[in-house]
Amino acid sequence: MPGLLQPAAWGVLYSGLMDSDAIDPGSGAGDLDLYRFFAFLFGPPSADRFAWLGRSECAAFLRLLWLEFDDSEPPAFSAYGSYAAYESAYMALFEVGMPGPPVPLQESAHDTATPPPVTLLENIAFYRLLGLEVNRVRFAPDHLVTQLEFLAALRYARDRAQDAEGVARLAHAERDFLDRHVLNWLPLAQAKLADAECGPFGPLATLLTRFARFERSALEVATAHVPAAERPLSHAVSLRS
Repeated sequence: MPGLLQPAAWGVLYSGLMDSDAIDPGSGAGDLDLYRFFAFLFGPPSADRFAWLGRSECAAFLRLLWLEFDDSEPPAFSAYGSYAAYESAYMALFEVGMPGPPVPLQESAHDTATPPPVTLLENIAFYRLLGLEVNRVRFAPDHLVTQLEFLAALRYARDRAQDAEGVARLAHAERDFLDRHVLNWLPLAQAKLADAECGPFGPLATLLTRFARFERSALEVATAHVPAAERPLSHAVSLRS
């Protein structure tokens, strides 16, 4: 299955990004790319995702992960009893409804202050910084899964950067994208899911939001010494007035 973000140099990396075999709940949080992890969990219904959520060690891993970012008592992360229940819950929450689904997984559905075309174009402009193009057959440019895959690509590139300046610039890109896009709307969606009867998706959205905020805070240190003139994302990507 093709990746959500396709190009040139990244096709091999993303050819199997969403495969459940790449998500091992036996791994520690420090060994797992959590952007990839959450992109997998919030992907469309599939037998692989349903099976993963039903694994005996899954709930235990999610509770341990919760404690990485919060001192409160972890929720149950209860799995759905059948694939039909899982699929119908996902569709009813995120995909269908009148006039739209209750909690769309798209930034433009929650950020009402910005025209949707501007939101889409800004996301695309960020992706092109790494030479990535969106596979619109699967998800929109501002869909949560697409945004998380881009953050995974940024992290992958940063981990392999050859010099400190490259590391800092990629860290700044990651921080900027979290600020302008993911954390611009994800807390709103998370709050809606917290008020809904939605099985594990509510706690998963809360966990993802806390992880994103944790990463944003950590990136503040990594980007503090980058001069403004060397921050290519500060102004060039913004299409807002």
